[in-house]
Amino acid sequence: MTLFLKNATYINWESLDFQNTNILVNKNGTNLLQFTDKIIDADETIDCKGKIVTKSFAVGHHHIYSALARGMPAPKKNPENFYEILEYIWWTLDKALDKDMIEASALATAMACAKSGSTFVIDHHASPNFIEGSLEIIAKAFERVGIHHLLCYEVTDRDGLEKAEQGLSETENYLQSRQGLVGLHASFTVSDQTMKKAADLMQKYNSGFHIHVAEDLYDQLHAEKNYGKRVVERLNDYAVLQSSKTILGHCLHLNDNERHILNKSKAFIVQNMESNLNNNVGFFNAKGLNSNIMLGTDGMHSDMLRSAQMAFFAGQPFDNIDFVSAYKRFRKVHEYLRINNFEGDEDNNLVVLDYPSPTPLSKENFLGHFLFGFREEHVQHVISSGKLIVKDRQLTTIDEGETLKFTQEQAKRLWAKMK
Repeated sequence: MTLFLKNATYINWESLDFQNTNILVNKNGTNLLQFTDKIIDADETIDCKGKIVTKSFAVGHHHIYSALARGMPAPKKNPENFYEILEYIWWTLDKALDKDMIEASALATAMACAKSGSTFVIDHHASPNFIEGSLEIIAKAFERVGIHHLLCYEVTDRDGLEKAEQGLSETENYLQSRQGLVGLHASFTVSDQTMKKAADLMQKYNSGFHIHVAEDLYDQLHAEKNYGKRVVERLNDYAVLQSSKTILGHCLHLNDNERHILNKSKAFIVQNMESNLNNNVGFFNAKGLNSNIMLGTDGMHSDMLRSAQMAFFAGQPFDNIDFVSAYKRFRKVHEYLRINNFEGDEDNNLVVLDYPSPTPLSKENFLGHFLFGFREEHVQHVISSGKLIVKDRQLTTIDEGETLKFTQEQAKRLWAKMK
């Protein structure tokens, strides 16, 4: 199957150069995109006149396990701080997940990502009472929709050492046949014993950590009290920051020494502005950090355009973020995937935006449109590895109506179980 995009306005995602062209999209080979003035006979042709074609998006940090939380009943206690938000909401939810709920969560997330223009997801999963095989369930659900992935299981001691061992075992089993990361919850729920085992696993499989860091001040206070050092300093002792595959989520409450360590490290930081606002934990500030900053959703939603715009707007009083750095953070995930040789983010992943702007659009003012104009609703077609997975805003790889019935059934089961 070949796909031909005619009359396209192609925008190079790195240079922002505009090109009026036709594009032959190939599934395999080295020449994944062929630009031509000619009309080529293909299996499917889409007229992109008046449309924008550019590289599809990617999510730097997601939580599929939260996909069925939308509209759920209130917790038995109104949380008064970050720890109680975890205890009464997210740790209550993830403990209730079973096989079907995990599959439904993954399908719901994959569908939402595809329809908002993302074809690659870096996910951080937790299901303490269904650990074994959970990552493979997610992987297969993503692949049904057409979403590429980099997964990990959230290893933690919060449910006991036996559960931590199960998490490490699930991680190793998955890494034996799939690309992935070594996931941990956060420093305050991971003992030295488990941290060492996770670091050894990371080295064995040439992987990286994916861990929440200083999302709330509690994480730092716990590290100082129990280990005599701050979270970044603790991680640095295990040499995980020297891996360019390591992802640190949030990084809100850092001191100058931690910023210095991270500035000299190879690790990537992922910013999740809306989640931070929702949990009232603070604001991200890139001061003193290197440019290895990408964006995620933290499971709040799957719309990366929205994440970039929120990072820019909410960051104005707190962060050194401008038009250029907001876009760079939005696209930094592609650099992360490329330098680490992860598969699934090749050039034949594209998004076609139906963006009827009331003002001219050019290379010179593209970033203004990116921050003030582009919306999820403008995503018309999405191409993943040369395959059209969203056409005219409808999924082509899966029956969306039937799948939503399944996810709604599983959401009801989950909510009842959480009671």
